[in-house]
Amino acid sequence: MQKFRHYLSLIKFSHTIFALPFALIGYALAIKETTLTTEFKVKLLSLVVLCMVFARSAAMAFNRFIDRKIDAKNPRTATREIPAGIIAEKKALYFVIINGVLFIATTFFINPICFYLSPIALFTILFYSYTKRFTSLCHFVLGIGLSLAPIGAYLAVTGEFALLPILFSFSIFTWVAGFDIMYALQDEAFDKTEQLYSIPSQLGVHNALRLSVIVHFITACLILGIGLYSNFHPIYWIGASIFNILLVYQHLIVKPNDLSRMNLAFGTTNGVASIVFAFFTILSIYLTT
Repeated sequence: MQKFRHYLSLIKFSHTIFALPFALIGYALAIKETTLTTEFKVKLLSLVVLCMVFARSAAMAFNRFIDRKIDAKNPRTATREIPAGIIAEKKALYFVIINGVLFIATTFFINPICFYLSPIALFTILFYSYTKRFTSLCHFVLGIGLSLAPIGAYLAVTGEFALLPILFSFSIFTWVAGFDIMYALQDEAFDKTEQLYSIPSQLGVHNALRLSVIVHFITACLILGIGLYSNFHPIYWIGASIFNILLVYQHLIVKPNDLSRMNLAFGTTNGVASIVFAFFTILSIYLTT
């Protein structure tokens, strides 16, 4: 049991809460357009959730494996499982491979298009781990990886692309990139010393925060735009309003000279925003006639 908890900590399993609710939105959108039996809906939902868990576990463990030497030098990350010797490097790599294989295997039982696209999706989320070695756009690459959630879930049900899940994906892309820029503020000095690329290390703390505000403003516009474009039940606007308020809130509690509330802004605030928004959006989808 202790070892199991170590692996959950390795992949920050609680952070699955960022993208999974949006995958459920994509799933709900697709189910609304189909006539699947209840039994098949439950099976398909289980497969979608498993895909999310396997893909994210592979990506996060790979990130920890690739960054193990960097993490060992950084006082903030030196206690992570691999540099601390809690999980052996080889076992972490095996964990990545197993989850990657399970992800692709699970898509096989969904439909052909998900199976054929699964290696591309896996490559995208794994590739992020290399990006801070050569581009400060790494935060946006992470955004691309997580933004696949609603599109993937929609494809799992319908086997087709559609505009609404793509719009939700764009909102995730900017949302994740914005809060990852904020999170990277903690390592601005370290990244400069180690010649790692991040927006804070390239632009400085003040300019990085300004860019994060701009990116999150785009997120807020996308969330509002989705409400205007769709014919969702008006209850959607409750979730959209709370989500956007929480976007503003995290920028109010993180200051250039005070990052002490970063965990509240990064983890708690964004986690709550994701869950609340998904709840009201899914409810609005089912209340829409």
